[in-house]
Amino acid sequence: MDLELRGHRAFVTASSAGIGAALADRLAREGCAVLVHGRHTERATRVADDLRQLGVDADVVLGDLSDQAARSRVAAAAREWRTDILVNNAGPFVERDWRSAEPQFWLDSYDQNVVSAVRLIRELTPAMCQRGWGRVINIGTRAVRTPLLNMVDYSAAKAAVLNLTVSLAQHLAGTGVTANIVSPGVILTDGVRRMIDARASSGGATGEQAERERRFTEEYAPNPTGRLGTGADIAAAVAFLASPLADYINGVNLPVDGGIGGVV
Repeated sequence: MDLELRGHRAFVTASSAGIGAALADRLAREGCAVLVHGRHTERATRVADDLRQLGVDADVVLGDLSDQAARSRVAAAAREWRTDILVNNAGPFVERDWRSAEPQFWLDSYDQNVVSAVRLIRELTPAMCQRGWGRVINIGTRAVRTPLLNMVDYSAAKAAVLNLTVSLAQHLAGTGVTANIVSPGVILTDGVRRMIDARASSGGATGEQAERERRFTEEYAPNPTGRLGTGADIAAAVAFLASPLADYINGVNLPVDGGIGGVV
C-alpha cells in the first residue's frame, strides 16, 4: 500500500541505531527524506548512507539532547531541513526503583524524555502550521499506562509524554498538524539481547538464541502474540501515523506491544 509519503521530510531523533534506525529506514522506504540524529558520527553517517542507497535524500545532525546548546543546534538543523514529520524517539532510561531513584534522577529523566521533546516540538511545529500539514509522533512505552517498578522515574516521565501529546493535538486543532504517541512493548534491541544473555548465563540456561528469547518472553514479557517486538513493528505503526492516510487519527496512544498491555 502506498502511504503517500514520497516528498515529505522527516526528522527522527536517536536514529543512528536501534528502534530509531528502523524508523528512519521505514520512512525512507516510503519515500521520505530523513534527517538522521545521533551522538556518534560514524553510526549516524552509516545510517544516512544506507538511506541514500534507497534513493532518498538523507543527512546527519549530531548532538546530545540533554545539553541545551546541542539541542539548539539540532533544532536549527531540523528547521533548515524543513521537517514536516517529527519523530521524538530519543528517551534514555536506567533501571531504578523507589529505593535507588534519587530526586535528581527524576529531574534528569523528565528533562531527557519530556523537555527535550517539548523543545523540538516548539521549534518545529510553527512552520508545519504555516505550511498547513505536519506530524508529531512521540515514542512512549507500555509504562505510560502501567508503571514499571524497576523503571519508576522513566515510567513517570513517559506518562507525561502521553499527557503532553494529547494536549498538543488539541492545541494544533485546525492546523493540519496531528500529534500521536506510539507505545512499544518489549522490543528485541541489542540491549534486550544482552539482558537475555545475562539472565540465561546467571541462571545456567543453555540452548539456541531462539529458545532463550522464548523463555525470556514467557518470564519477562508474556503477551498474546507470543514473541518480542522488533524495530520493524514500531516502524510500521509510525509510518502509517506519519502518512496522509492517518489524517483523522489525532491525540491517540497506539500500543505496539503484542497485547501485553491487556494482560492482567
